[in-house]
Amino acid sequence: MTRRHSWWLWGLAAACAALLGFWVARQVDSSAPQLASGTWFPSSRPIGALALTAHTGRAFGTADLQGHPTLVFFGFTHCPDVCPTTLVKLAQVKKSGALPDMRVLFVSVDPGRDTPAVLAAYVHAFDPDFIGATGDAAEIARLAQRFGVAVARVELPGGDYAMDHSAAVFLLDRRGEIVAVFTPPFDVAPFAADLRLIAARLHG
Repeated sequence: MTRRHSWWLWGLAAACAALLGFWVARQVDSSAPQLASGTWFPSSRPIGALALTAHTGRAFGTADLQGHPTLVFFGFTHCPDVCPTTLVKLAQVKKSGALPDMRVLFVSVDPGRDTPAVLAAYVHAFDPDFIGATGDAAEIARLAQRFGVAVARVELPGGDYAMDHSAAVFLLDRRGEIVAVFTPPFDVAPFAADLRLIAARLHG
């Protein structure tokens, strides 16, 4: 075999390997659920240890996110529009039964005002099974960063303030890892359809 012929065969083998890799990647991608209102992640994303306080006043840690699929939304109880609107939609999605035994977790980005008692009254106004959680500012900032949620305090006239924050909703699997993200505007019907589509993937 000549040197030139050898290089040609190596080139052909490399091209075939590249085409095979491309085909495999396409097959893997095509197996992922195509969501109408969100994005399924190629691999789950652990969120690490948690040191939060639930609306009940009890500690809320990583183990509390395991065993059930969970929708997670970051917000604050003084939010005038985005938070209550989103929580109404999440209550409707939960009521649809699209994802059996699903829970909804509302994480406050305003720990200075959102005490456990305040959170309890707020989240239960939308659904009696909703979970509210808060924590110290450092823990909330760490958790928001892990989820990719932007949070900023905005000073208002008269000494009051608001909290700017991302409005995405995250889906955790039964291990408590992020597997999908949903972005506004939220329409209940396609959101519920997406959850039905991926329910089998969250089984077990």
